[in-house]
Amino acid sequence: MIHLYCGDGKGKTTAAMGLALRCAGRGRRVVVAQFLKGADTGERVSLAALPAVTLLPVPRRVKFSFALSPEERAEEAARYQAMLEEVDRLCRGGEPGLLVLDEICAAVRAGLVPLEPVLALLDRLDWEVVLTGRDPPPAFVDRADYITEMAKLRHPFDRDIPAREGIEL
Repeated sequence: MIHLYCGDGKGKTTAAMGLALRCAGRGRRVVVAQFLKGADTGERVSLAALPAVTLLPVPRRVKFSFALSPEERAEEAARYQAMLEEVDRLCRGGEPGLLVLDEICAAVRAGLVPLEPVLALLDRLDWEVVLTGRDPPPAFVDRADYITEMAKLRHPFDRDIPAREGIEL
């Protein structure tokens, strides 16, 4: 089934990583591909310690998509294409597991990942899949079996409090 965690509130990635932890705890394979995010997060450190979890590599830090030069956009698009090909390879054969495509909605919206290859991947996989991010494409909404919307009612960022290690990072 396909899970969609969307909305403008905090908790989309946290929910996805919680499901990855639950799935790995039951001995199932987990593959995590993160888009528009760097490696410097607590969830990556924790999940990397679990043998059932495969974390696709990401740069230590990434720029916001709006700050990318045309050359950097092309490099990121190529990196994401290669990551989707690796996801496809990892999810073939063996017992189905859980695939997390974290921030895929934003990567598609930013034009860094074409929608069609993601839909083709979703259509051919026999895995549980989690899609996260704001403003999901209608095709993701149409395919989702679970849709959870996180709504921001209040957030410390609105008071100029930056992201804190272990809470938001």
